[in-house]
Amino acid sequence: MPEMSVTQAPAPQKEGELVGRGRRDGNRLFKEWYAELDAAAESGDPSAYVFVMGSAAEVLKAFDLNLVFPEINSLQMAVRKVSLEYLNKAEDYGYSTDVCGYVKADVGMHLDGRKHPNGRIPKPSIVVATNMCNTYVKWVEIWQRMYGCKVFVLDIPGQRGIGWSTEPGSEQFENDRRYVQSQLEELIEACVAVTGKPFKIERLQENLAHVNRMAADWSAVLKLNQNIPAPFNAMADGLTYMGVLSAYRGTETGARYMAELREEMEHKVRLGLGTIAEERFRLHGVGPACYSYFRRFLELFQDWGAVYVNSEYLAYAGGGLDLGIQFDVERPLESLAEQLLITGRRSMSNMFFSQDQLADTVRDWKSDGIVYHSVKSCRTVSTGMADSREYLTRIKDVPALFVESDLVDPRLWSEAQFKNRIDAFFEALGARKAAALVAAKG
Repeated sequence: MPEMSVTQAPAPQKEGELVGRGRRDGNRLFKEWYAELDAAAESGDPSAYVFVMGSAAEVLKAFDLNLVFPEINSLQMAVRKVSLEYLNKAEDYGYSTDVCGYVKADVGMHLDGRKHPNGRIPKPSIVVATNMCNTYVKWVEIWQRMYGCKVFVLDIPGQRGIGWSTEPGSEQFENDRRYVQSQLEELIEACVAVTGKPFKIERLQENLAHVNRMAADWSAVLKLNQNIPAPFNAMADGLTYMGVLSAYRGTETGARYMAELREEMEHKVRLGLGTIAEERFRLHGVGPACYSYFRRFLELFQDWGAVYVNSEYLAYAGGGLDLGIQFDVERPLESLAEQLLITGRRSMSNMFFSQDQLADTVRDWKSDGIVYHSVKSCRTVSTGMADSREYLTRIKDVPALFVESDLVDPRLWSEAQFKNRIDAFFEALGARKAAALVAAKG
């Protein structure tokens, strides 16, 4: 597949201002978002608890609800080295060590008065979940017991089996679309009851238009990493970008940020600027990183000159925007239902039927191998990883590394074990590349 082309050069500006702008602006926007949540906790303004997969942000922002993402909150606790404190609170309260680390960190925070290292988190006025993760459905019950808040679970029909699909316009797809749309109409009624505000279709259309712009630019940004060298690290930088995707979805601010990020990445591609000085290996990541030791996790790969050029996490936890989805703003509810169905089904399928799609991604992004990070406390993400690795290694001849730890629990991190496996993987990968080079010359 040819490398992605770039648009015309942006208006002249200092390179130092353009390169790295996405990370700087992303960090700033993140701080501003948490400041808004802290203010909402003080004022009592209505807030919605949502998840990164199927947030329904387009509808909720039409009612000016503050969006709280518990997964992001727990991730931030781990990055800031305080997750164990919250995990201990939840376990002392009675939660098992086998429960999802995200859930336990979040529960610990609520037991501690919703005090977060980035600011206080407001109480939920309404909770919106989907069936894309089986833990979501049980997680929301915790907040319902704590606060008596309204809970709405959006049921999105998934893929019925490997190779099974329906296309827009088919009878089955239309049946599923009507089913999802009827639930969106019920969600709107719930938001009216919670906020006391009327639903304005124009606000929804405006939000969808912002998402259209954001999705188009985000899809382009991801494909720019097909270039060599890759302009950004999908595991490191991608985390910042994805945070903005979630927190500012359906806003002018989010759309503008993504347009400027695309401008930065196209600028780097034109100049041949990679994310590291010398790119020796290109990797595709399956599963999230270990956020409790995030910097060290990345360094163990970067020390070998390795760059994550893509990550499956950016797809299923990025709200489906990697597909470059485009809503039909003239039929907003129907189109939103369609896209929720398409992206939701793909997110769920990525967890259980991803092997052939992974092989295509490895080819298109010119990856040298795949790194599977199995998360001890997340069976949804980790189930099937070993089988997927076996299939890709034996059937598709794709080199793969399998490592294990956790999202937010530092007790499950073993640097010595990680380093031994990573070093052995790259030694084998280097020998494989050298043999391929000799074969190509002779």
